Amino acid sequence: MDALMASYASDSDSDGGEPAAVSGGAPEVPEPSALLPPPPLDLLHPPNFVGMIPCAPISLNLISDDVLSADVVIPSDARKQLALSMKRAASLVPDLYAVDADYALSELCKDEQKLEKVLLSREFHVSLGRPVAVQVHQIDSFVAMLRQKFQPQQQYCMEFNKWEHFVNDDCTRSFLSLEVTRTGLPEIRKQILMVDEVYRLHGLPEFYTNPRPHISLVWALGDVSGKLKQAIKDIEKYQSSMSSLQKCNVRCKFSRVVCKVGKKVYDICKVAD
Repeated sequence: MDALMASYASDSDSDGGEPAAVSGGAPEVPEPSALLPPPPLDLLHPPNFVGMIPCAPISLNLISDDVLSADVVIPSDARKQLALSMKRAASLVPDLYAVDADYALSELCKDEQKLEKVLLSREFHVSLGRPVAVQVHQIDSFVAMLRQKFQPQQQYCMEFNKWEHFVNDDCTRSFLSLEVTRTGLPEIRKQILMVDEVYRLHGLPEFYTNPRPHISLVWALGDVSGKLKQAIKDIEKYQSSMSSLQKCNVRCKFSRVVCKVGKKVYDICKVAD
């Protein structure tokens, strides 16, 4: 089949090239018997033809499990304070939505139980690598290398201690997030370096130069950095007026790493309690 397809390709001009000059005047027209018939469609597009989708979207996330319970991410004593912070954010930035659930934050804030259940009692993800498109034939080696890299991982704690806002690369969404700046930061950055090495071997873009691990709670369309900055100032002012016992302390344990390729999720590593 390759030889037959090559013979058809040889009859056409090369891409972007000039037609060959013919000496002696007008070009010679080949006899009808010398012309090849059009190739059959099933030859050019066999049953296993991938078509126009040679790549699959991929994202790599570190999942943080709750210190006290593997069933939730955010400890119950922290959820109450986070709920109050979310209400303050909703009053300043009306068009916020819960990450992944896509419920309007303003509606969730009308029912505190629903706010905690939909927004805060869920699994959050800390990105270890950029969302990229990986070629289908690379997926097996990509996953295998990641599993090998993460095999000796041990459990550690991380603390989400700083409110921050982020905007995605194409400025289509803004996020209100909790960032890790102290406990757990060195361990997460080591994991990011391991992922970068696997990305590099597969010709994929590495992570940002200065990684800032975080979990995003809510999002808004477009770049609303100004509004989110004001919301953070209001939240921090409110928290500074509270006693140390009342302040939110979102402390989690590293539990496992998962890799999502399209709709399929691969377990990379899982650390027992």
